[in-house]
Amino acid sequence: MDLSNISRRQTLQVAAMGGLSALLANGGKVLAQSSDSLSIAFPGDVPAWDPNLRTHVVGHSLYKCVFDQPLTYTPDLKLAPALLRRWQVSADGKTIELELRDDVAFHNGDRLEAKDVRYTYFERPRAERSDLTGIWRRLSDIQVLSPTRAVMKFTDPMPSAIPWLTFLASFVVPKNYMTSVGKEGFQAKPVGSGPYKLSLYRQNSRILLEANANYWGGTPAFRQVSIEILGDASSRTAAIESKRVSMASEMTVRDATRMKADPGLRASIEPFTDIYLFQIGNVGAFADKRVRLAAHHAIDKVGLSRALFGGIAKPISVPAAHNTPGYPEDYKFAYDVAKATALLAEAGYSASKPVDITLFTTNGTFPGDFDMSRVIAQMWGRVGIRAKVETIEFVQYQERLRAGTLPEATMYRWGNMTGDPELYIGYLLNPKFPFSAWKSDDISARLDPLFVESDAEKRYAGYREFAKYAVDNGYSIPLLQGVTATVYQRNVGFVPYTNGWIRPSEFKPV
Repeated sequence: MDLSNISRRQTLQVAAMGGLSALLANGGKVLAQSSDSLSIAFPGDVPAWDPNLRTHVVGHSLYKCVFDQPLTYTPDLKLAPALLRRWQVSADGKTIELELRDDVAFHNGDRLEAKDVRYTYFERPRAERSDLTGIWRRLSDIQVLSPTRAVMKFTDPMPSAIPWLTFLASFVVPKNYMTSVGKEGFQAKPVGSGPYKLSLYRQNSRILLEANANYWGGTPAFRQVSIEILGDASSRTAAIESKRVSMASEMTVRDATRMKADPGLRASIEPFTDIYLFQIGNVGAFADKRVRLAAHHAIDKVGLSRALFGGIAKPISVPAAHNTPGYPEDYKFAYDVAKATALLAEAGYSASKPVDITLFTTNGTFPGDFDMSRVIAQMWGRVGIRAKVETIEFVQYQERLRAGTLPEATMYRWGNMTGDPELYIGYLLNPKFPFSAWKSDDISARLDPLFVESDAEKRYAGYREFAKYAVDNGYSIPLLQGVTATVYQRNVGFVPYTNGWIRPSEFKPV
């Protein structure tokens, strides 16, 4: 931050948070020097301060600082109440009764009520096109019975409705404030009901948060939080290693393991519910099933995990995390170089006559993304697939995905904080949604019945079978279950979440 460009208003905002002395002490870098302040090196920014505009995985933890959801998860992935005191799904799956807390206020003082829930999930998605429009497409109405009671009505069962009330783009926003200031006004000065208020924002640079003293869950122990947006992993490493920040998320396993030797630092290195995979496009050489399957058979996932994640990242054969309902533990897609070579030969290719493809990858957005892409490109080269590795920014990935212009393969870490199979492969491959790179006519006939199946066991079994079908046809190339590595100073009481959330409101000084 260039001090010469800080306005008087911005200076007063920083000073009010107790951060100006830290700014001056380190050439413009915000430090957490008092016991009730925290600074975090984070890999990415939010696309906008409208939490329901896009299903944005990277920004979800940031949104949870400022906004609330009806339900949440405990650190060990147990469903828990948040804005709701109680919820009840009907036997036919077509209604959900909601009972809200009566002690929740938005940052501007307005009481959070059932009308805000109706506005968030029903009124606004029908008036303004957003990712919520597709997610809640079977929601026919939300009946407001009182300020704290509402009933969600569906045209067909929506078995994933409860997980979605904890997931992306499902934050309750204030109807009165948003309709009075408009979309642009809201993004300029967002108002939520979360544990922190947004105090200062510099896009792709810095976020400053101030504790919400009236938060229904109790005032956070860390009263001020500064978040540095550092997209490059090496920059986050330098920031925590120099103690310029209190903690750094999305570290490489190698760096996190090395820094554990520093007596002033601690590291949390854990597998979690996200998965690494290649988004596959039915374009170019990958329009040929034999080439797609050869590419999958040629990847040594065990070796990949050992080389880049210390063996902690579990290889996966379908797009889901192990020990979740949609993962078929009895199914394994084999690493088989001979089979890969034979499939390519059948398609007319070999190591001496390779097929050319393009491989997109981010670099540092997720730990190991670029290194994995390079290593896999080398594996492919040995059997006859010549991959041109191109680095893209995360926002470019999103734009290209929605435009349908991704190449044959794109490295991605798919986020699913719930473990529900619909939120893995159901959305990953559903051609009706903008999240799928692969498009083919055979998918909807298999997926559509699962989206309305209210019997949990039949639903889970159906997703396990569909996952095997999709992989056997090369529609997706799953790689590894994700590993989340966070490094923090020893005076930070860090709380790791199985789904990878970073929750400053849960941390305490130690």
